Amino acid sequence: MPLPSALAPPRVLHVSQPVDGGVARVVVDLVTAQAAAGADVHVACPPEGLLPRALADLGPGVRLHPWAASRSPGPGLRTETRDLKRIVDAVGPALVHAHSAKAGLAARLALRGAVPTVFQPHAWSFEAVGGVTAFLARRWERSAARWTTRIVCVSEAEWGTGRRAGITGSYTVIPNGVDTGRFTPAVPGRAPGARVPLVVCVGRLCRQKGQDVLLRAWPAVAAQVPEARLVLVGDGPDGDRLRARAGPRVAFAGEAADAAPWYRAADVVVLPSRWEGMALAPLEAMACARPVVVTDVDGARESLPHAHRAHALVPPEDPAALARALVAVLRDRELREALGRRGRQHVLDHHDARHTAAAIDAVYGEVLGTAPTGHRECTTT
Repeated sequence: MPLPSALAPPRVLHVSQPVDGGVARVVVDLVTAQAAAGADVHVACPPEGLLPRALADLGPGVRLHPWAASRSPGPGLRTETRDLKRIVDAVGPALVHAHSAKAGLAARLALRGAVPTVFQPHAWSFEAVGGVTAFLARRWERSAARWTTRIVCVSEAEWGTGRRAGITGSYTVIPNGVDTGRFTPAVPGRAPGARVPLVVCVGRLCRQKGQDVLLRAWPAVAAQVPEARLVLVGDGPDGDRLRARAGPRVAFAGEAADAAPWYRAADVVVLPSRWEGMALAPLEAMACARPVVVTDVDGARESLPHAHRAHALVPPEDPAALARALVAVLRDRELREALGRRGRQHVLDHHDARHTAAAIDAVYGEVLGTAPTGHRECTTT
């Protein structure tokens, strides 16, 4: 699966919290590609979850360093930062790549620019909160930019969100990619002959992913496509609340080690997120040649073929629009098949994880001074 990089970094330390969901899958794909290209790869992350389990399967080419860190900032931040500094001192990396808000917070506090630092927000933290908390998160990101050698955004929209928030610095936009060898269409003739229409939502059960909006939309879908079924794949803090709200013909599958079979079984894959950088689930679904319906948040338009946008994009927080889009796709088999074919080709052309890994390696080369620069300087205040 990996393409060899033009230049593998001497030693890179990835720091990641969370350890599940899309961020974990991005880190796994990136680390897999870098290790296959001969890089000296180290990862600091909490010891439980999808990420450490997947990294353990990669063998001795990847060194895992347990880092006990909670998902959100809290009283333990000082200890988490100190422990991460010890890991950095022990590893001696040429470059640190911090993934998501919490790792970005702890890593930049620990390093304060002493080691070249790449920060990848995977959606900005201030979009997840409001009021004073959002103000403080934006202020922190503006301040931490001075300790950030490069900010990597997964979409032009995410870059624009950071720019409008006044976060200055050196940016590179690298769209998310998925493993197109793992996420593949169903083998013709193996799908069951007679079955009910199936809508699948893959994502952490949390406010960000908007499953509560989907459950509010579902009665309108069921009224017009009575035989349809909805399956929510994933787990998370809102699981109990969502299960209590779900009506008939809604099932909860729990966390799946491999979501590909769910994508292949679906007639439509839906992700009603409130915010994203660029969500992985729609890319994975399209790689499996399945049509998607998603909310028009950061990264969504960029992740879709242009022809899909009229069918696949709906406003966030709009159950009625979400229901209309799902019904329209469920009722039109030819449309579903056309969207699936075009989606698969779009992912092959623009969102292959091998190309993403090569682009990240190019950023490392720029940061370490061994490759020409292709970054953007953002000085908006």
